[in-house]
Formats: sequence, structure tokens, C-alpha cells
Amino acid sequence: MKNQPNIEQKKIKCALALVNVLEKEGVKLVFGHPGEQILSFYEALRLSNIKHILTRHEQSAAHAADGYARASGKFGVCIATAGPGALNLIMGIATAYKDSVPILVITGDVPTSQRGTGAFQDIDLCSVFNAVTLKSFYCHDAPEAIENMINAIEILKKGITGPVHINLPKNILEDMIKLPLPSNSSKNNYLNKIDVLKINKVLKLINSAKKPLIVAGAGLIWGGALKEINELVKTLQIPLSTTYPSRGVIPENNQLCLGLIGNRGTPVSNYAGKNCDLIIGLGCRFSERTLSGIGKTEIIHVNIDPGTLKGNINIQMDVKEFLNEILKLKELIYYKDDQYMQNWWLELNKYRDKHPAPYDMKFNYYERPLMPQQAIKKILDASGDSIIVNDAGTHTTWVTLYKKVLRPSSLLFSGGFGPMGYGLPAAIGASFAYPDESILVIVGDGGFQMTLQELATIHQNKLPIVICVINNHSLGIIRQWQEMYHGETYEVELENPDFVKLGQSYEIDSTRCDSLDSVFNAVEKGIKLKKPFLIDISVQNENIPLAYNIKK
Repeated sequence: MKNQPNIEQKKIKCALALVNVLEKEGVKLVFGHPGEQILSFYEALRLSNIKHILTRHEQSAAHAADGYARASGKFGVCIATAGPGALNLIMGIATAYKDSVPILVITGDVPTSQRGTGAFQDIDLCSVFNAVTLKSFYCHDAPEAIENMINAIEILKKGITGPVHINLPKNILEDMIKLPLPSNSSKNNYLNKIDVLKINKVLKLINSAKKPLIVAGAGLIWGGALKEINELVKTLQIPLSTTYPSRGVIPENNQLCLGLIGNRGTPVSNYAGKNCDLIIGLGCRFSERTLSGIGKTEIIHVNIDPGTLKGNINIQMDVKEFLNEILKLKELIYYKDDQYMQNWWLELNKYRDKHPAPYDMKFNYYERPLMPQQAIKKILDASGDSIIVNDAGTHTTWVTLYKKVLRPSSLLFSGGFGPMGYGLPAAIGASFAYPDESILVIVGDGGFQMTLQELATIHQNKLPIVICVINNHSLGIIRQWQEMYHGETYEVELENPDFVKLGQSYEIDSTRCDSLDSVFNAVEKGIKLKKPFLIDISVQNENIPLAYNIKK
């Protein structure tokens, strides 16, 4: 037998292999900022079909990946180099972590030989990221880097949602790895088997309830359970309240939807929370803000994350799988035509009619400067069904109170962390998720100046984003808390630049508004333009209302 020729297996650089993994997973878009330790990965991106969006700051790359994920329902991707680049991501990653938003976080690192030596830009990144991610991976060689990438993506696609971090030393990115690449080797399994006894107990509790209430969380969105929750509510006619990030899972103009519950919740939703005898919590966390609208009652809590479970009956389970099990057994739920349910709906509708939201106002068309709530109401009136992105500050409260959310993921904001500067880069991510839609971001003058450098990103990519700057020359909500708790203000007044000239310096059409008609017309014009548009809206300082609480 003749000797077979010794053919060396084909090898490629680890960086290129990692990018190949992303391509195979369908990743089309990443947000980032290059640096020395991650350059090999960037070279691999250059050779790929993945589009890279250069943000002007790493924090913005994380917020943009977050906005992309919230708008699209897919995981976002952000990239930074070692040391300062990686640490600049932390604010945005912590924001996503608090709201369970899936993001793949890729950072470069110093070579393995320099790790822990105090070399230039050397810091233990995994220790830092462990606090704000589901998992932080470090790799010691190229095969481990590939395995980590595969496992990180598997975590993002199944089970508990949130950011996952993979740290890539510079020398490992340069190492060669043999083809073919390993297939998915993840053994992660987050789904529990169906607990028949608990399901039966749930059915028994629902049947015995006289005043049930569903509290819907964002897990319904991430779990792809929108069809199931709509079918359940329609079939069983159980009233539904939402948490902040789940608004729109059922259109808020649907009579079956009571609206937001808890802090800033609608009167009828909080009334239901205080007076119901059973709550079915689906994919929510029951944060302190949500619990403020809930009285002492029996709670069935379904969530895939065991760390969030707070009910009397806790079911660690994929919420879509749970809903499908309940829908299979819906014929065993017999109360839907019962007199008790009719009485419950009669009670809720009577309360809803007598207690509309207490924030409605009469508009004074001659008032200058405008009240911020008047300006925001006009912005929303003109925005139609555009996707709205909020920042942090007083404007967030007014948007929460006035916005009717008719579809999921059409009102984006950071609920659990609330960083100033979130809105503008998150709008960039949302715009790439929905390139044919106009995205409208509402941001205060303080928050705008945290990440305004992203005007360059918006201009460069010709994104149809309408930027409404609510300009009161103040850190408004901090001023209010200072006056309430200390009687005096300190360091909250802002000497702002001319935002119109600033927008124009980035070659973005910009205008200034100080009347209700001009606000409406400007927003309507910006949406129709289908290109970047900045509106500087002059408003006066105005306190936001205290939370509207409903007593039992």
C-alpha cells in the first residue's frame, strides 16, 4: 500500500474563527470601538459580512446593542478593547443586566503572559464583568475561546436573559486553530420538566379565585410568548396589568388591559392590584416599583430565573411553555362565565370610569416657556406609532403617563438602572433593528450631554432619528428632590450650548420650538423627513407628580 501524502489540516486565526461562529449564528450587526488589544478581531470583522457600527464611546456601543436587542428581540453585540475600553462598557452592560436584556459583550485583553503583571491596560476584567453579566468567560487558548463563544451564544439564546461576556487576550486572537470548528458543545439546560402537581394547583387556584389578575412581565417578550398571552387573556377574560418593560404585550387600548401597575401605574391597574385575590405573575420580577401597586394576596409566579421568584407558588419554567400547558387545559378553567368574574369586571370598569388618569391638563397655547408635560403630550400626539426611546429624568415620567403603548418593544427605556445618556445610543440600536421606521428619542438637556457625541454616529449612518431635547437648563428631577428633602438646590443649573447650532455642526437639520403648534409641526416634519432631525424644545421647570397610589 502506497503511503498517503501527509496533508496538513487547514488552519485559520482564532479571531477569524470567532467571527465565523458569529456569522453562522446569523449575527448581522455589531456595535463597538476599536483598540490595540482587539485589532485582530477587527481585522476578521473587516473580512466578514458582519456590519460594524462605530460609536464614539464604548458606553454608547453597549447602549446601542441594548436598544437593538429590545427593539428586535434578538441578542445585541458590542465590542471594546482592553482596560479603559472594556470598563467604559460597564455602564451600558449594567443597564442591560438590570433589565435582563441579552447582549454578547466581547472585549480584548492583554496577552496571557502579561495577565496579572500590572502591564499597560492590564486589569482583571472578568472579575469586574461578573457583577453585571450572567457569565464572564476567560480563555487560555484558542480552542477554549471558540468553545466559550459557542457557549456564550447558547446562553443568550436559551434560558435566563441578560448580558454574557467573553474576554479575549491579544495573543490568543492571533493563534491558529484547526478546521473544522467544533459544533455547539453547550450542555446548558435551563428548562425544568413540567411540574404536573404545581400546574394542577395553579388550575385549582384560578378556579377558586373571584378576582384574578395577570401581571405580565418582559419575559413574555423575550420568551416569544406574545401569541400565547393574548390567547389566554382573550379566552379566559382575565384582566391584565403590565410592568414597565412589558407595556404593549396587549395593546393598551384593549379593555382587557388595565395598563401599567405599580409606581406610575394607572389608577385602575393599581386598584386591581390592591383588591384582587390572586395574581398570576408571568415573566416578571416583581420589583419594588411593581409591588407598590400590589396588596396582600396569593401570588403564582412563573419565571425561568429562580433568583426572581417571590410568589406563594413559584414555578421555574419557560413562560411560553407554561402558557401552552395552561392553554391545553383551558377547558378545566370553568369560572370565565361565572358571576364572580362578571362582578369583578363590573367593579373594575366602574372604577376605571370614575378614576381616569389624574394628570390630564388644559393647554395654555400662550404660555412661554412651555410646561414640559404639554410639550411631551404634543410630541406623542405627533409621533403616531413611531418607536419611542426614553432617557432618564422628568420627561420619562411624563412619557410613561401619557403614552398609550399599542405594540411590544415600541417604548424603550432603562427601567432598572436609569442611566442618563441611555436614550440617544439606544435609539441608534433601535434604528438599525427597524431601518424603515422613524425612531423618536426624548431626552432631557442633562442626559443629552452625556452621550451627544453619538450625533456623529447618527449622521454618518444617516439614521432617521428624531431627537427631541427637553431643555429646561436644569437637572430637573434632582432639583425637585433637593427642594423636597433639603429646601435648597445645589449644582443643578446648566449653562447649555446652543443645541441647534450643535446639531447643525454635525450636519443634522435642527430647529428650536417654544410653542405647542411648533412642537407638533416639528415632530411631524422630522418623522416625514426620514433622516436625522434635532428639535430643541424650551420648557420651564415643573415638578413631576408624586406616585399615584390606590388604597384598598
